[in-house]
Amino acid sequence: MSTRTRIRPTTRTHYTRDVEHFLIPHIGQLILGELTSRQLNTAFTQIASTRNRSGQPQTACTLQHVHTTLRAALTGAVREGLIADNPARRVELPARPRPQAQVWTEARVAEWKATGQRPTVAVWTPTQLASFLDYVRDDNLFALWWLIALRGLRRGEAAGLRWTEVDLHGGQLSVVRQRTTAGYDVHEGPPKSTSSRRTVALDQHTVRVLRQHRDRQHQRRAARAEAGGVCHDSGYVFTGPDGLPIHPGYLTQRLRLLVNRAGLPPIRLHDLRHGAATLACAAGADLKAVQDQLGHATIVLTADTYTSVLPESQRAVAEATARLVLDAGKPGEEIRRQLRHGRDTPQEPAAAQERPAGGCRPRWRPSRAAGAAGLRASYRRRAGRAHGSG
Repeated sequence: MSTRTRIRPTTRTHYTRDVEHFLIPHIGQLILGELTSRQLNTAFTQIASTRNRSGQPQTACTLQHVHTTLRAALTGAVREGLIADNPARRVELPARPRPQAQVWTEARVAEWKATGQRPTVAVWTPTQLASFLDYVRDDNLFALWWLIALRGLRRGEAAGLRWTEVDLHGGQLSVVRQRTTAGYDVHEGPPKSTSSRRTVALDQHTVRVLRQHRDRQHQRRAARAEAGGVCHDSGYVFTGPDGLPIHPGYLTQRLRLLVNRAGLPPIRLHDLRHGAATLACAAGADLKAVQDQLGHATIVLTADTYTSVLPESQRAVAEATARLVLDAGKPGEEIRRQLRHGRDTPQEPAAAQERPAGGCRPRWRPSRAAGAAGLRASYRRRAGRAHGSG
């Protein structure tokens, strides 16, 4: 991989970890020119049997990351003419399931309190999010929590945001950089991908939140300078007391502390981004709009990973589906009446069901058979008569 000339520091850190912790111990003794897919499959089976720092078996995600590192390295070897083929292409690994965001419903909160187990990706309900934002309204980073929770910025994008990229008059901001970590070192560079470089619309309330944050930032800077302290005018939207940009890792630790103090079910900082996608969908945004808001390369990632369905939205869809049936003419009226009275509608007398002299078919009535089974049987008999007369 030494031929890679443009590699992100974070990616280099991940490559180094994979090589030193997994690849060298398990295939470092093998000869490159004689490497086979069978040897690699054996090595990955051995890696899968080891334990991570938490004492748990290595996850499918870890195996996939190690395989990506190995495949990139062997691709470089093929490019350099050291080997003719890349045997990592034929390695079989367990499927890597995409974690699905799960909403903190009352049942999940109760289970978490009882067992300590929580979803891998958790999303607050609007009520829980509002409770958190109310709790942190006096926090110096309130605007950051608000911006990530409602507009879905990544941690590094928020940490790297500068005032020159925020248009409060036009109600938008531009994502043109990010501050990421490799170990504890901070690296500032372009966004994660081409699609991550984007313009994010801001609602009027978010604009007010950012205006108030800017005013307080100026006041703190003036007060610190008056007290004889050093305060830098770095131009970043979110800074520490000295005016310098915040370490991204601090944001993760700070959120964890605030959530714990607020007495809310736990979420990660990145979960707020999932929550922003969920809120946008619940508010009626189409997936393409959510994709553009989050800066995803494909709409599949947005649909499969970054959106979940709030219980209120699920109930609304269920009610709307039922209304489609209940509003569908006279059969729906019969069902609605039976549900309202909690019993079957009595069958009309036989004389009333006979065909009148004019030759019109009498209005259909369900039979006396009990419950939904009776309704289904009546529908089947009616459908049979219709087909028979066709």
